[in-house]
Amino acid sequence: MSSSSSSSSKLPLKPVPGNYGLPFFGPIKDRLDYFYFQGEDKFFQDRIHKHNSTVFRTNMPPGPFISSDPRVIALLDAVSFPILFDVSKVEKRNVLDGTFFPSVSFTGGHRVCAYLDPSEHKHSSLKSWFLSTLASKHDKFIPLFRTCLSELFIDLEDKVSEKGEANFNTISDATAFNFLFRLFCYDQNPTDTKIGSNGPKLVDKWLFLQLAPLMTLGLPKFLNPLEDFLLHTFSLPSCFAKSDYKKLYDAFYKFSGSILDEAEKLEIARDEACHNLVFLAGFNAYGGFKALFPSLLKWVSLAGEKLHHQLADEIRTVVKAEGGVTLSSLDKMLLTKSVVYEVLRIQPPVPYQYGKAKVDMVINSHDAAFEIKKGEMIFGYQPLATKDPRVFENAEEFVAHRFVGEGEKLLKYVYWSNGLETEDPTAENKQCPAKNLVVLLSRIMLVEFFLRYDTFTIEAGKVMLGSSVTFKSLTKATSS
Repeated sequence: MSSSSSSSSKLPLKPVPGNYGLPFFGPIKDRLDYFYFQGEDKFFQDRIHKHNSTVFRTNMPPGPFISSDPRVIALLDAVSFPILFDVSKVEKRNVLDGTFFPSVSFTGGHRVCAYLDPSEHKHSSLKSWFLSTLASKHDKFIPLFRTCLSELFIDLEDKVSEKGEANFNTISDATAFNFLFRLFCYDQNPTDTKIGSNGPKLVDKWLFLQLAPLMTLGLPKFLNPLEDFLLHTFSLPSCFAKSDYKKLYDAFYKFSGSILDEAEKLEIARDEACHNLVFLAGFNAYGGFKALFPSLLKWVSLAGEKLHHQLADEIRTVVKAEGGVTLSSLDKMLLTKSVVYEVLRIQPPVPYQYGKAKVDMVINSHDAAFEIKKGEMIFGYQPLATKDPRVFENAEEFVAHRFVGEGEKLLKYVYWSNGLETEDPTAENKQCPAKNLVVLLSRIMLVEFFLRYDTFTIEAGKVMLGSSVTFKSLTKATSS
């Protein structure tokens, strides 16, 4: 039997607590608790207290209709969670979205790389192609994103000036899509293609139809039964996004020619490569930035003016000394780096991880060891694992300096990228291929923001994929 830790024998071996309830009715009850009666965090916290364990059995939505099997073993602490990254022990086939698998008709009939297990032949070819493509674009990241951010800030200022407020999410989504399209399509502006200015809307609709079983719309309570029936009972058909997706696919196919040429050299069919590229840019990257960028500015805003001034001082001092915004200068901004990691810790853009046990194994929590059988589905809710109070002091609080100095040792417990922050993506693992790019762009976002502004205020709320941020004021920089 495999073990998740060499110290497992030192912990008491216990059966995994919890149960799945009655067939059919148990998953329905858990789904209603999860979405409507308790909400995500309380759903898990109540069960932690009930079982006195951060490892337990439960049902995960959507089940039982869309899901083939909603039964999971939940891992909700920093010690047990990393087993989900060990592809020698867990299978990652078709588990990106959890206990259900969206139709391949959303991706041109192909199972794209994100749904492949590393043991599958195509995974290595596709992941290697992704990594080499990103490496070939490394000199474009900073100048292109700075250009896109300049346009974002102009739009933001104009709306605050005209209306007294500005919805950041809408502007951020447009910036993220514009950057990604121009990055992969050789600086072609999407507005000059058949996509026009509708890129974010096209992707949003495509994403929603795939991820609807995991969402709620925030409707009035009396409409919850109707919403639950419509979103969580049947998979929504891809035909509603067919024409939108074709516009995206055709544009990427036309303007990313050299990237697709490289795929063909790796014996990846051009059509399949393009569908994977659209998924990488639209689902993985755009979807991630859609959640991350608003949460980044939300947490920085809520931390208050003291942090704003500290960031502005560090950023402006380093940029002046280094002569610009470069990889070298970004690496010297220790507080800025820490703030980005802290946002990724406290509100990871992807909250769930799944994997099916490939072998019988024993996994550890802080206090006990648990036996998991081959074939059982393992689930991790990342916002609890990365707010483990046994690892992080004041775990529920946003602590801007958390990862400065000695705090860097805690980076191995930051799991947002489907891997440890201290490790890197490879063709053999399932870690996000753009992991380092995401961290880089988040730093640049803060750098460009505080080169331009001294402080700001927002109103924050919730949306389906994270936080909503509405800017109420922007105070332009008085010095640089």
